Amino acid sequence: MDSGAIQSVQRGGAAAEEKVHKVTFLPMNKTVDARTGISLLDIALENGIDLEHNCGGNCACSTCHVIIVRGMESLTAKSLDEGDQLEDADGLMVNSRLGCQAKIHGDVVVEIPL
Repeated sequence: MDSGAIQSVQRGGAAAEEKVHKVTFLPMNKTVDARTGISLLDIALENGIDLEHNCGGNCACSTCHVIIVRGMESLTAKSLDEGDQLEDADGLMVNSRLGCQAKIHGDVVVEIPL
C-alpha cells in the first residue's frame, strides 16, 4: 500500500530523495501527503486536522488515540509504553494506536474516534 512517490529535498547543498506517502484521516475523509518517519499526530497538526494531544505528544496520555483502518504494517511497532497508555483509551480496539507514537513508512488510513 506504499504510494512510492519520491520527493526531492535539499539537504546541505545536496539533493536527497525522500518518499512521500498518503495518509487519509476519517471521518473527514481528508487525504494528505506525508514524509517517512513523521508521526500521525504531527501529520494531523501540520494539515489542520484536529487530533487531541493533552500531553503534547509525549506518550503520557491517550488523547491522541486513533484506529488504523488500513496500513498497520506501514507504521512503526508499538512500544510497551504506548501499549500501557492505550489501556486508558476510550473505545480501544486491536488496531488502536497513539497518534504521537505511530510513525509512518507507507500509506495509512486512520480513523479519529468521535
